[in-house]
Amino acid sequence: MSRIITQIAPDSLINAKGQPHFGHFDGIVGSLGLADFAYFDTMDKPASAWAKRFDFKQFQFISIITPRYILGIALADIAYLGSGFCYLYDIKNNRLTQYDWLKPFGFGYRMTPSPANGVAAIGGKGASVTFKIQEGNWHLVIDTKSIQADLTLHALPLSLPMAMCSPTGYNGWTYTQKHNGLSVKGQLTIDHEPQPLNFALAGYDFSAGFMRRDTSWRWASINAQIDEGVIGLNLAAGVNETGANENVFWINGERHLLGPVQFEFDRHGQQGTDLWRIHSHDGRVDLEFTARNCRSEKRNFILLKSNFRQYLGLFSGFIIDNQGRKFQLNNVLGLTEDHYARW
Repeated sequence: MSRIITQIAPDSLINAKGQPHFGHFDGIVGSLGLADFAYFDTMDKPASAWAKRFDFKQFQFISIITPRYILGIALADIAYLGSGFCYLYDIKNNRLTQYDWLKPFGFGYRMTPSPANGVAAIGGKGASVTFKIQEGNWHLVIDTKSIQADLTLHALPLSLPMAMCSPTGYNGWTYTQKHNGLSVKGQLTIDHEPQPLNFALAGYDFSAGFMRRDTSWRWASINAQIDEGVIGLNLAAGVNETGANENVFWINGERHLLGPVQFEFDRHGQQGTDLWRIHSHDGRVDLEFTARNCRSEKRNFILLKSNFRQYLGLFSGFIIDNQGRKFQLNNVLGLTEDHYARW
């Protein structure tokens, strides 16, 4: 089986010539080096400070699954606007509750452009969420009426994240870092009831860069326990895939970078009964996903747009890792997403 070549993660994503290091990394990039990026417009002239500020986008996401609940927490900054959400999915009752925040022009939220260290937070109306990253380790704090959390995410020993940078559009780039199959420690209280974390699993996403003005992606994510152990899966098609992809499978912390995948689904189908097929070109991934619930939003500000659907549901099928081992999935809980953004 063909292998994807990786490289040691640089201290700064931007090299001495002002351009990004491209490719897959074996570790976390210390700094995005935004101040050193030599950004040009489409006519090859140095971009203005205004363009450099407002063309940079970033978002961070954490998902946590327990035997009873799924939590999804996101923060995004598109310079003009900051947004965030925190939802709680009750697995047994198929019930979704959520909090949303929308903040203009940098007020009421903060982000960190470093995937290794920093704090990102948003809040208002008696609810808030905070992501703290220290030496690549993620810490989550939630304070809402129904959810209180103080949690840390932990990778298995020697487990590597998926970290990569690829060209985006004509003159941009996107850095993406994800890690699934993480254990969860700390305290989680839902509706005043402490939740056991013995079987809780999590994954995170840190993505940032000079992305296309019109961007879209399809995405699938799993954190689960199967017969062979703890698995994590991240599959995507869209935003950062100019000659590379972010598809990766973890089994008991061991990372297996995968080839391209294709998403097949009816975008205009009836919500709640949607069936997806996600399969790879090399035959090593073949999954079906049946949605049970969906968090969606549509925002049309003409110059800025977002059409977002994140589905919660069940995966069945198989994955073959880089050693040729086949792993069968039967009704495993996970997420998919279909997103268009003009930003």
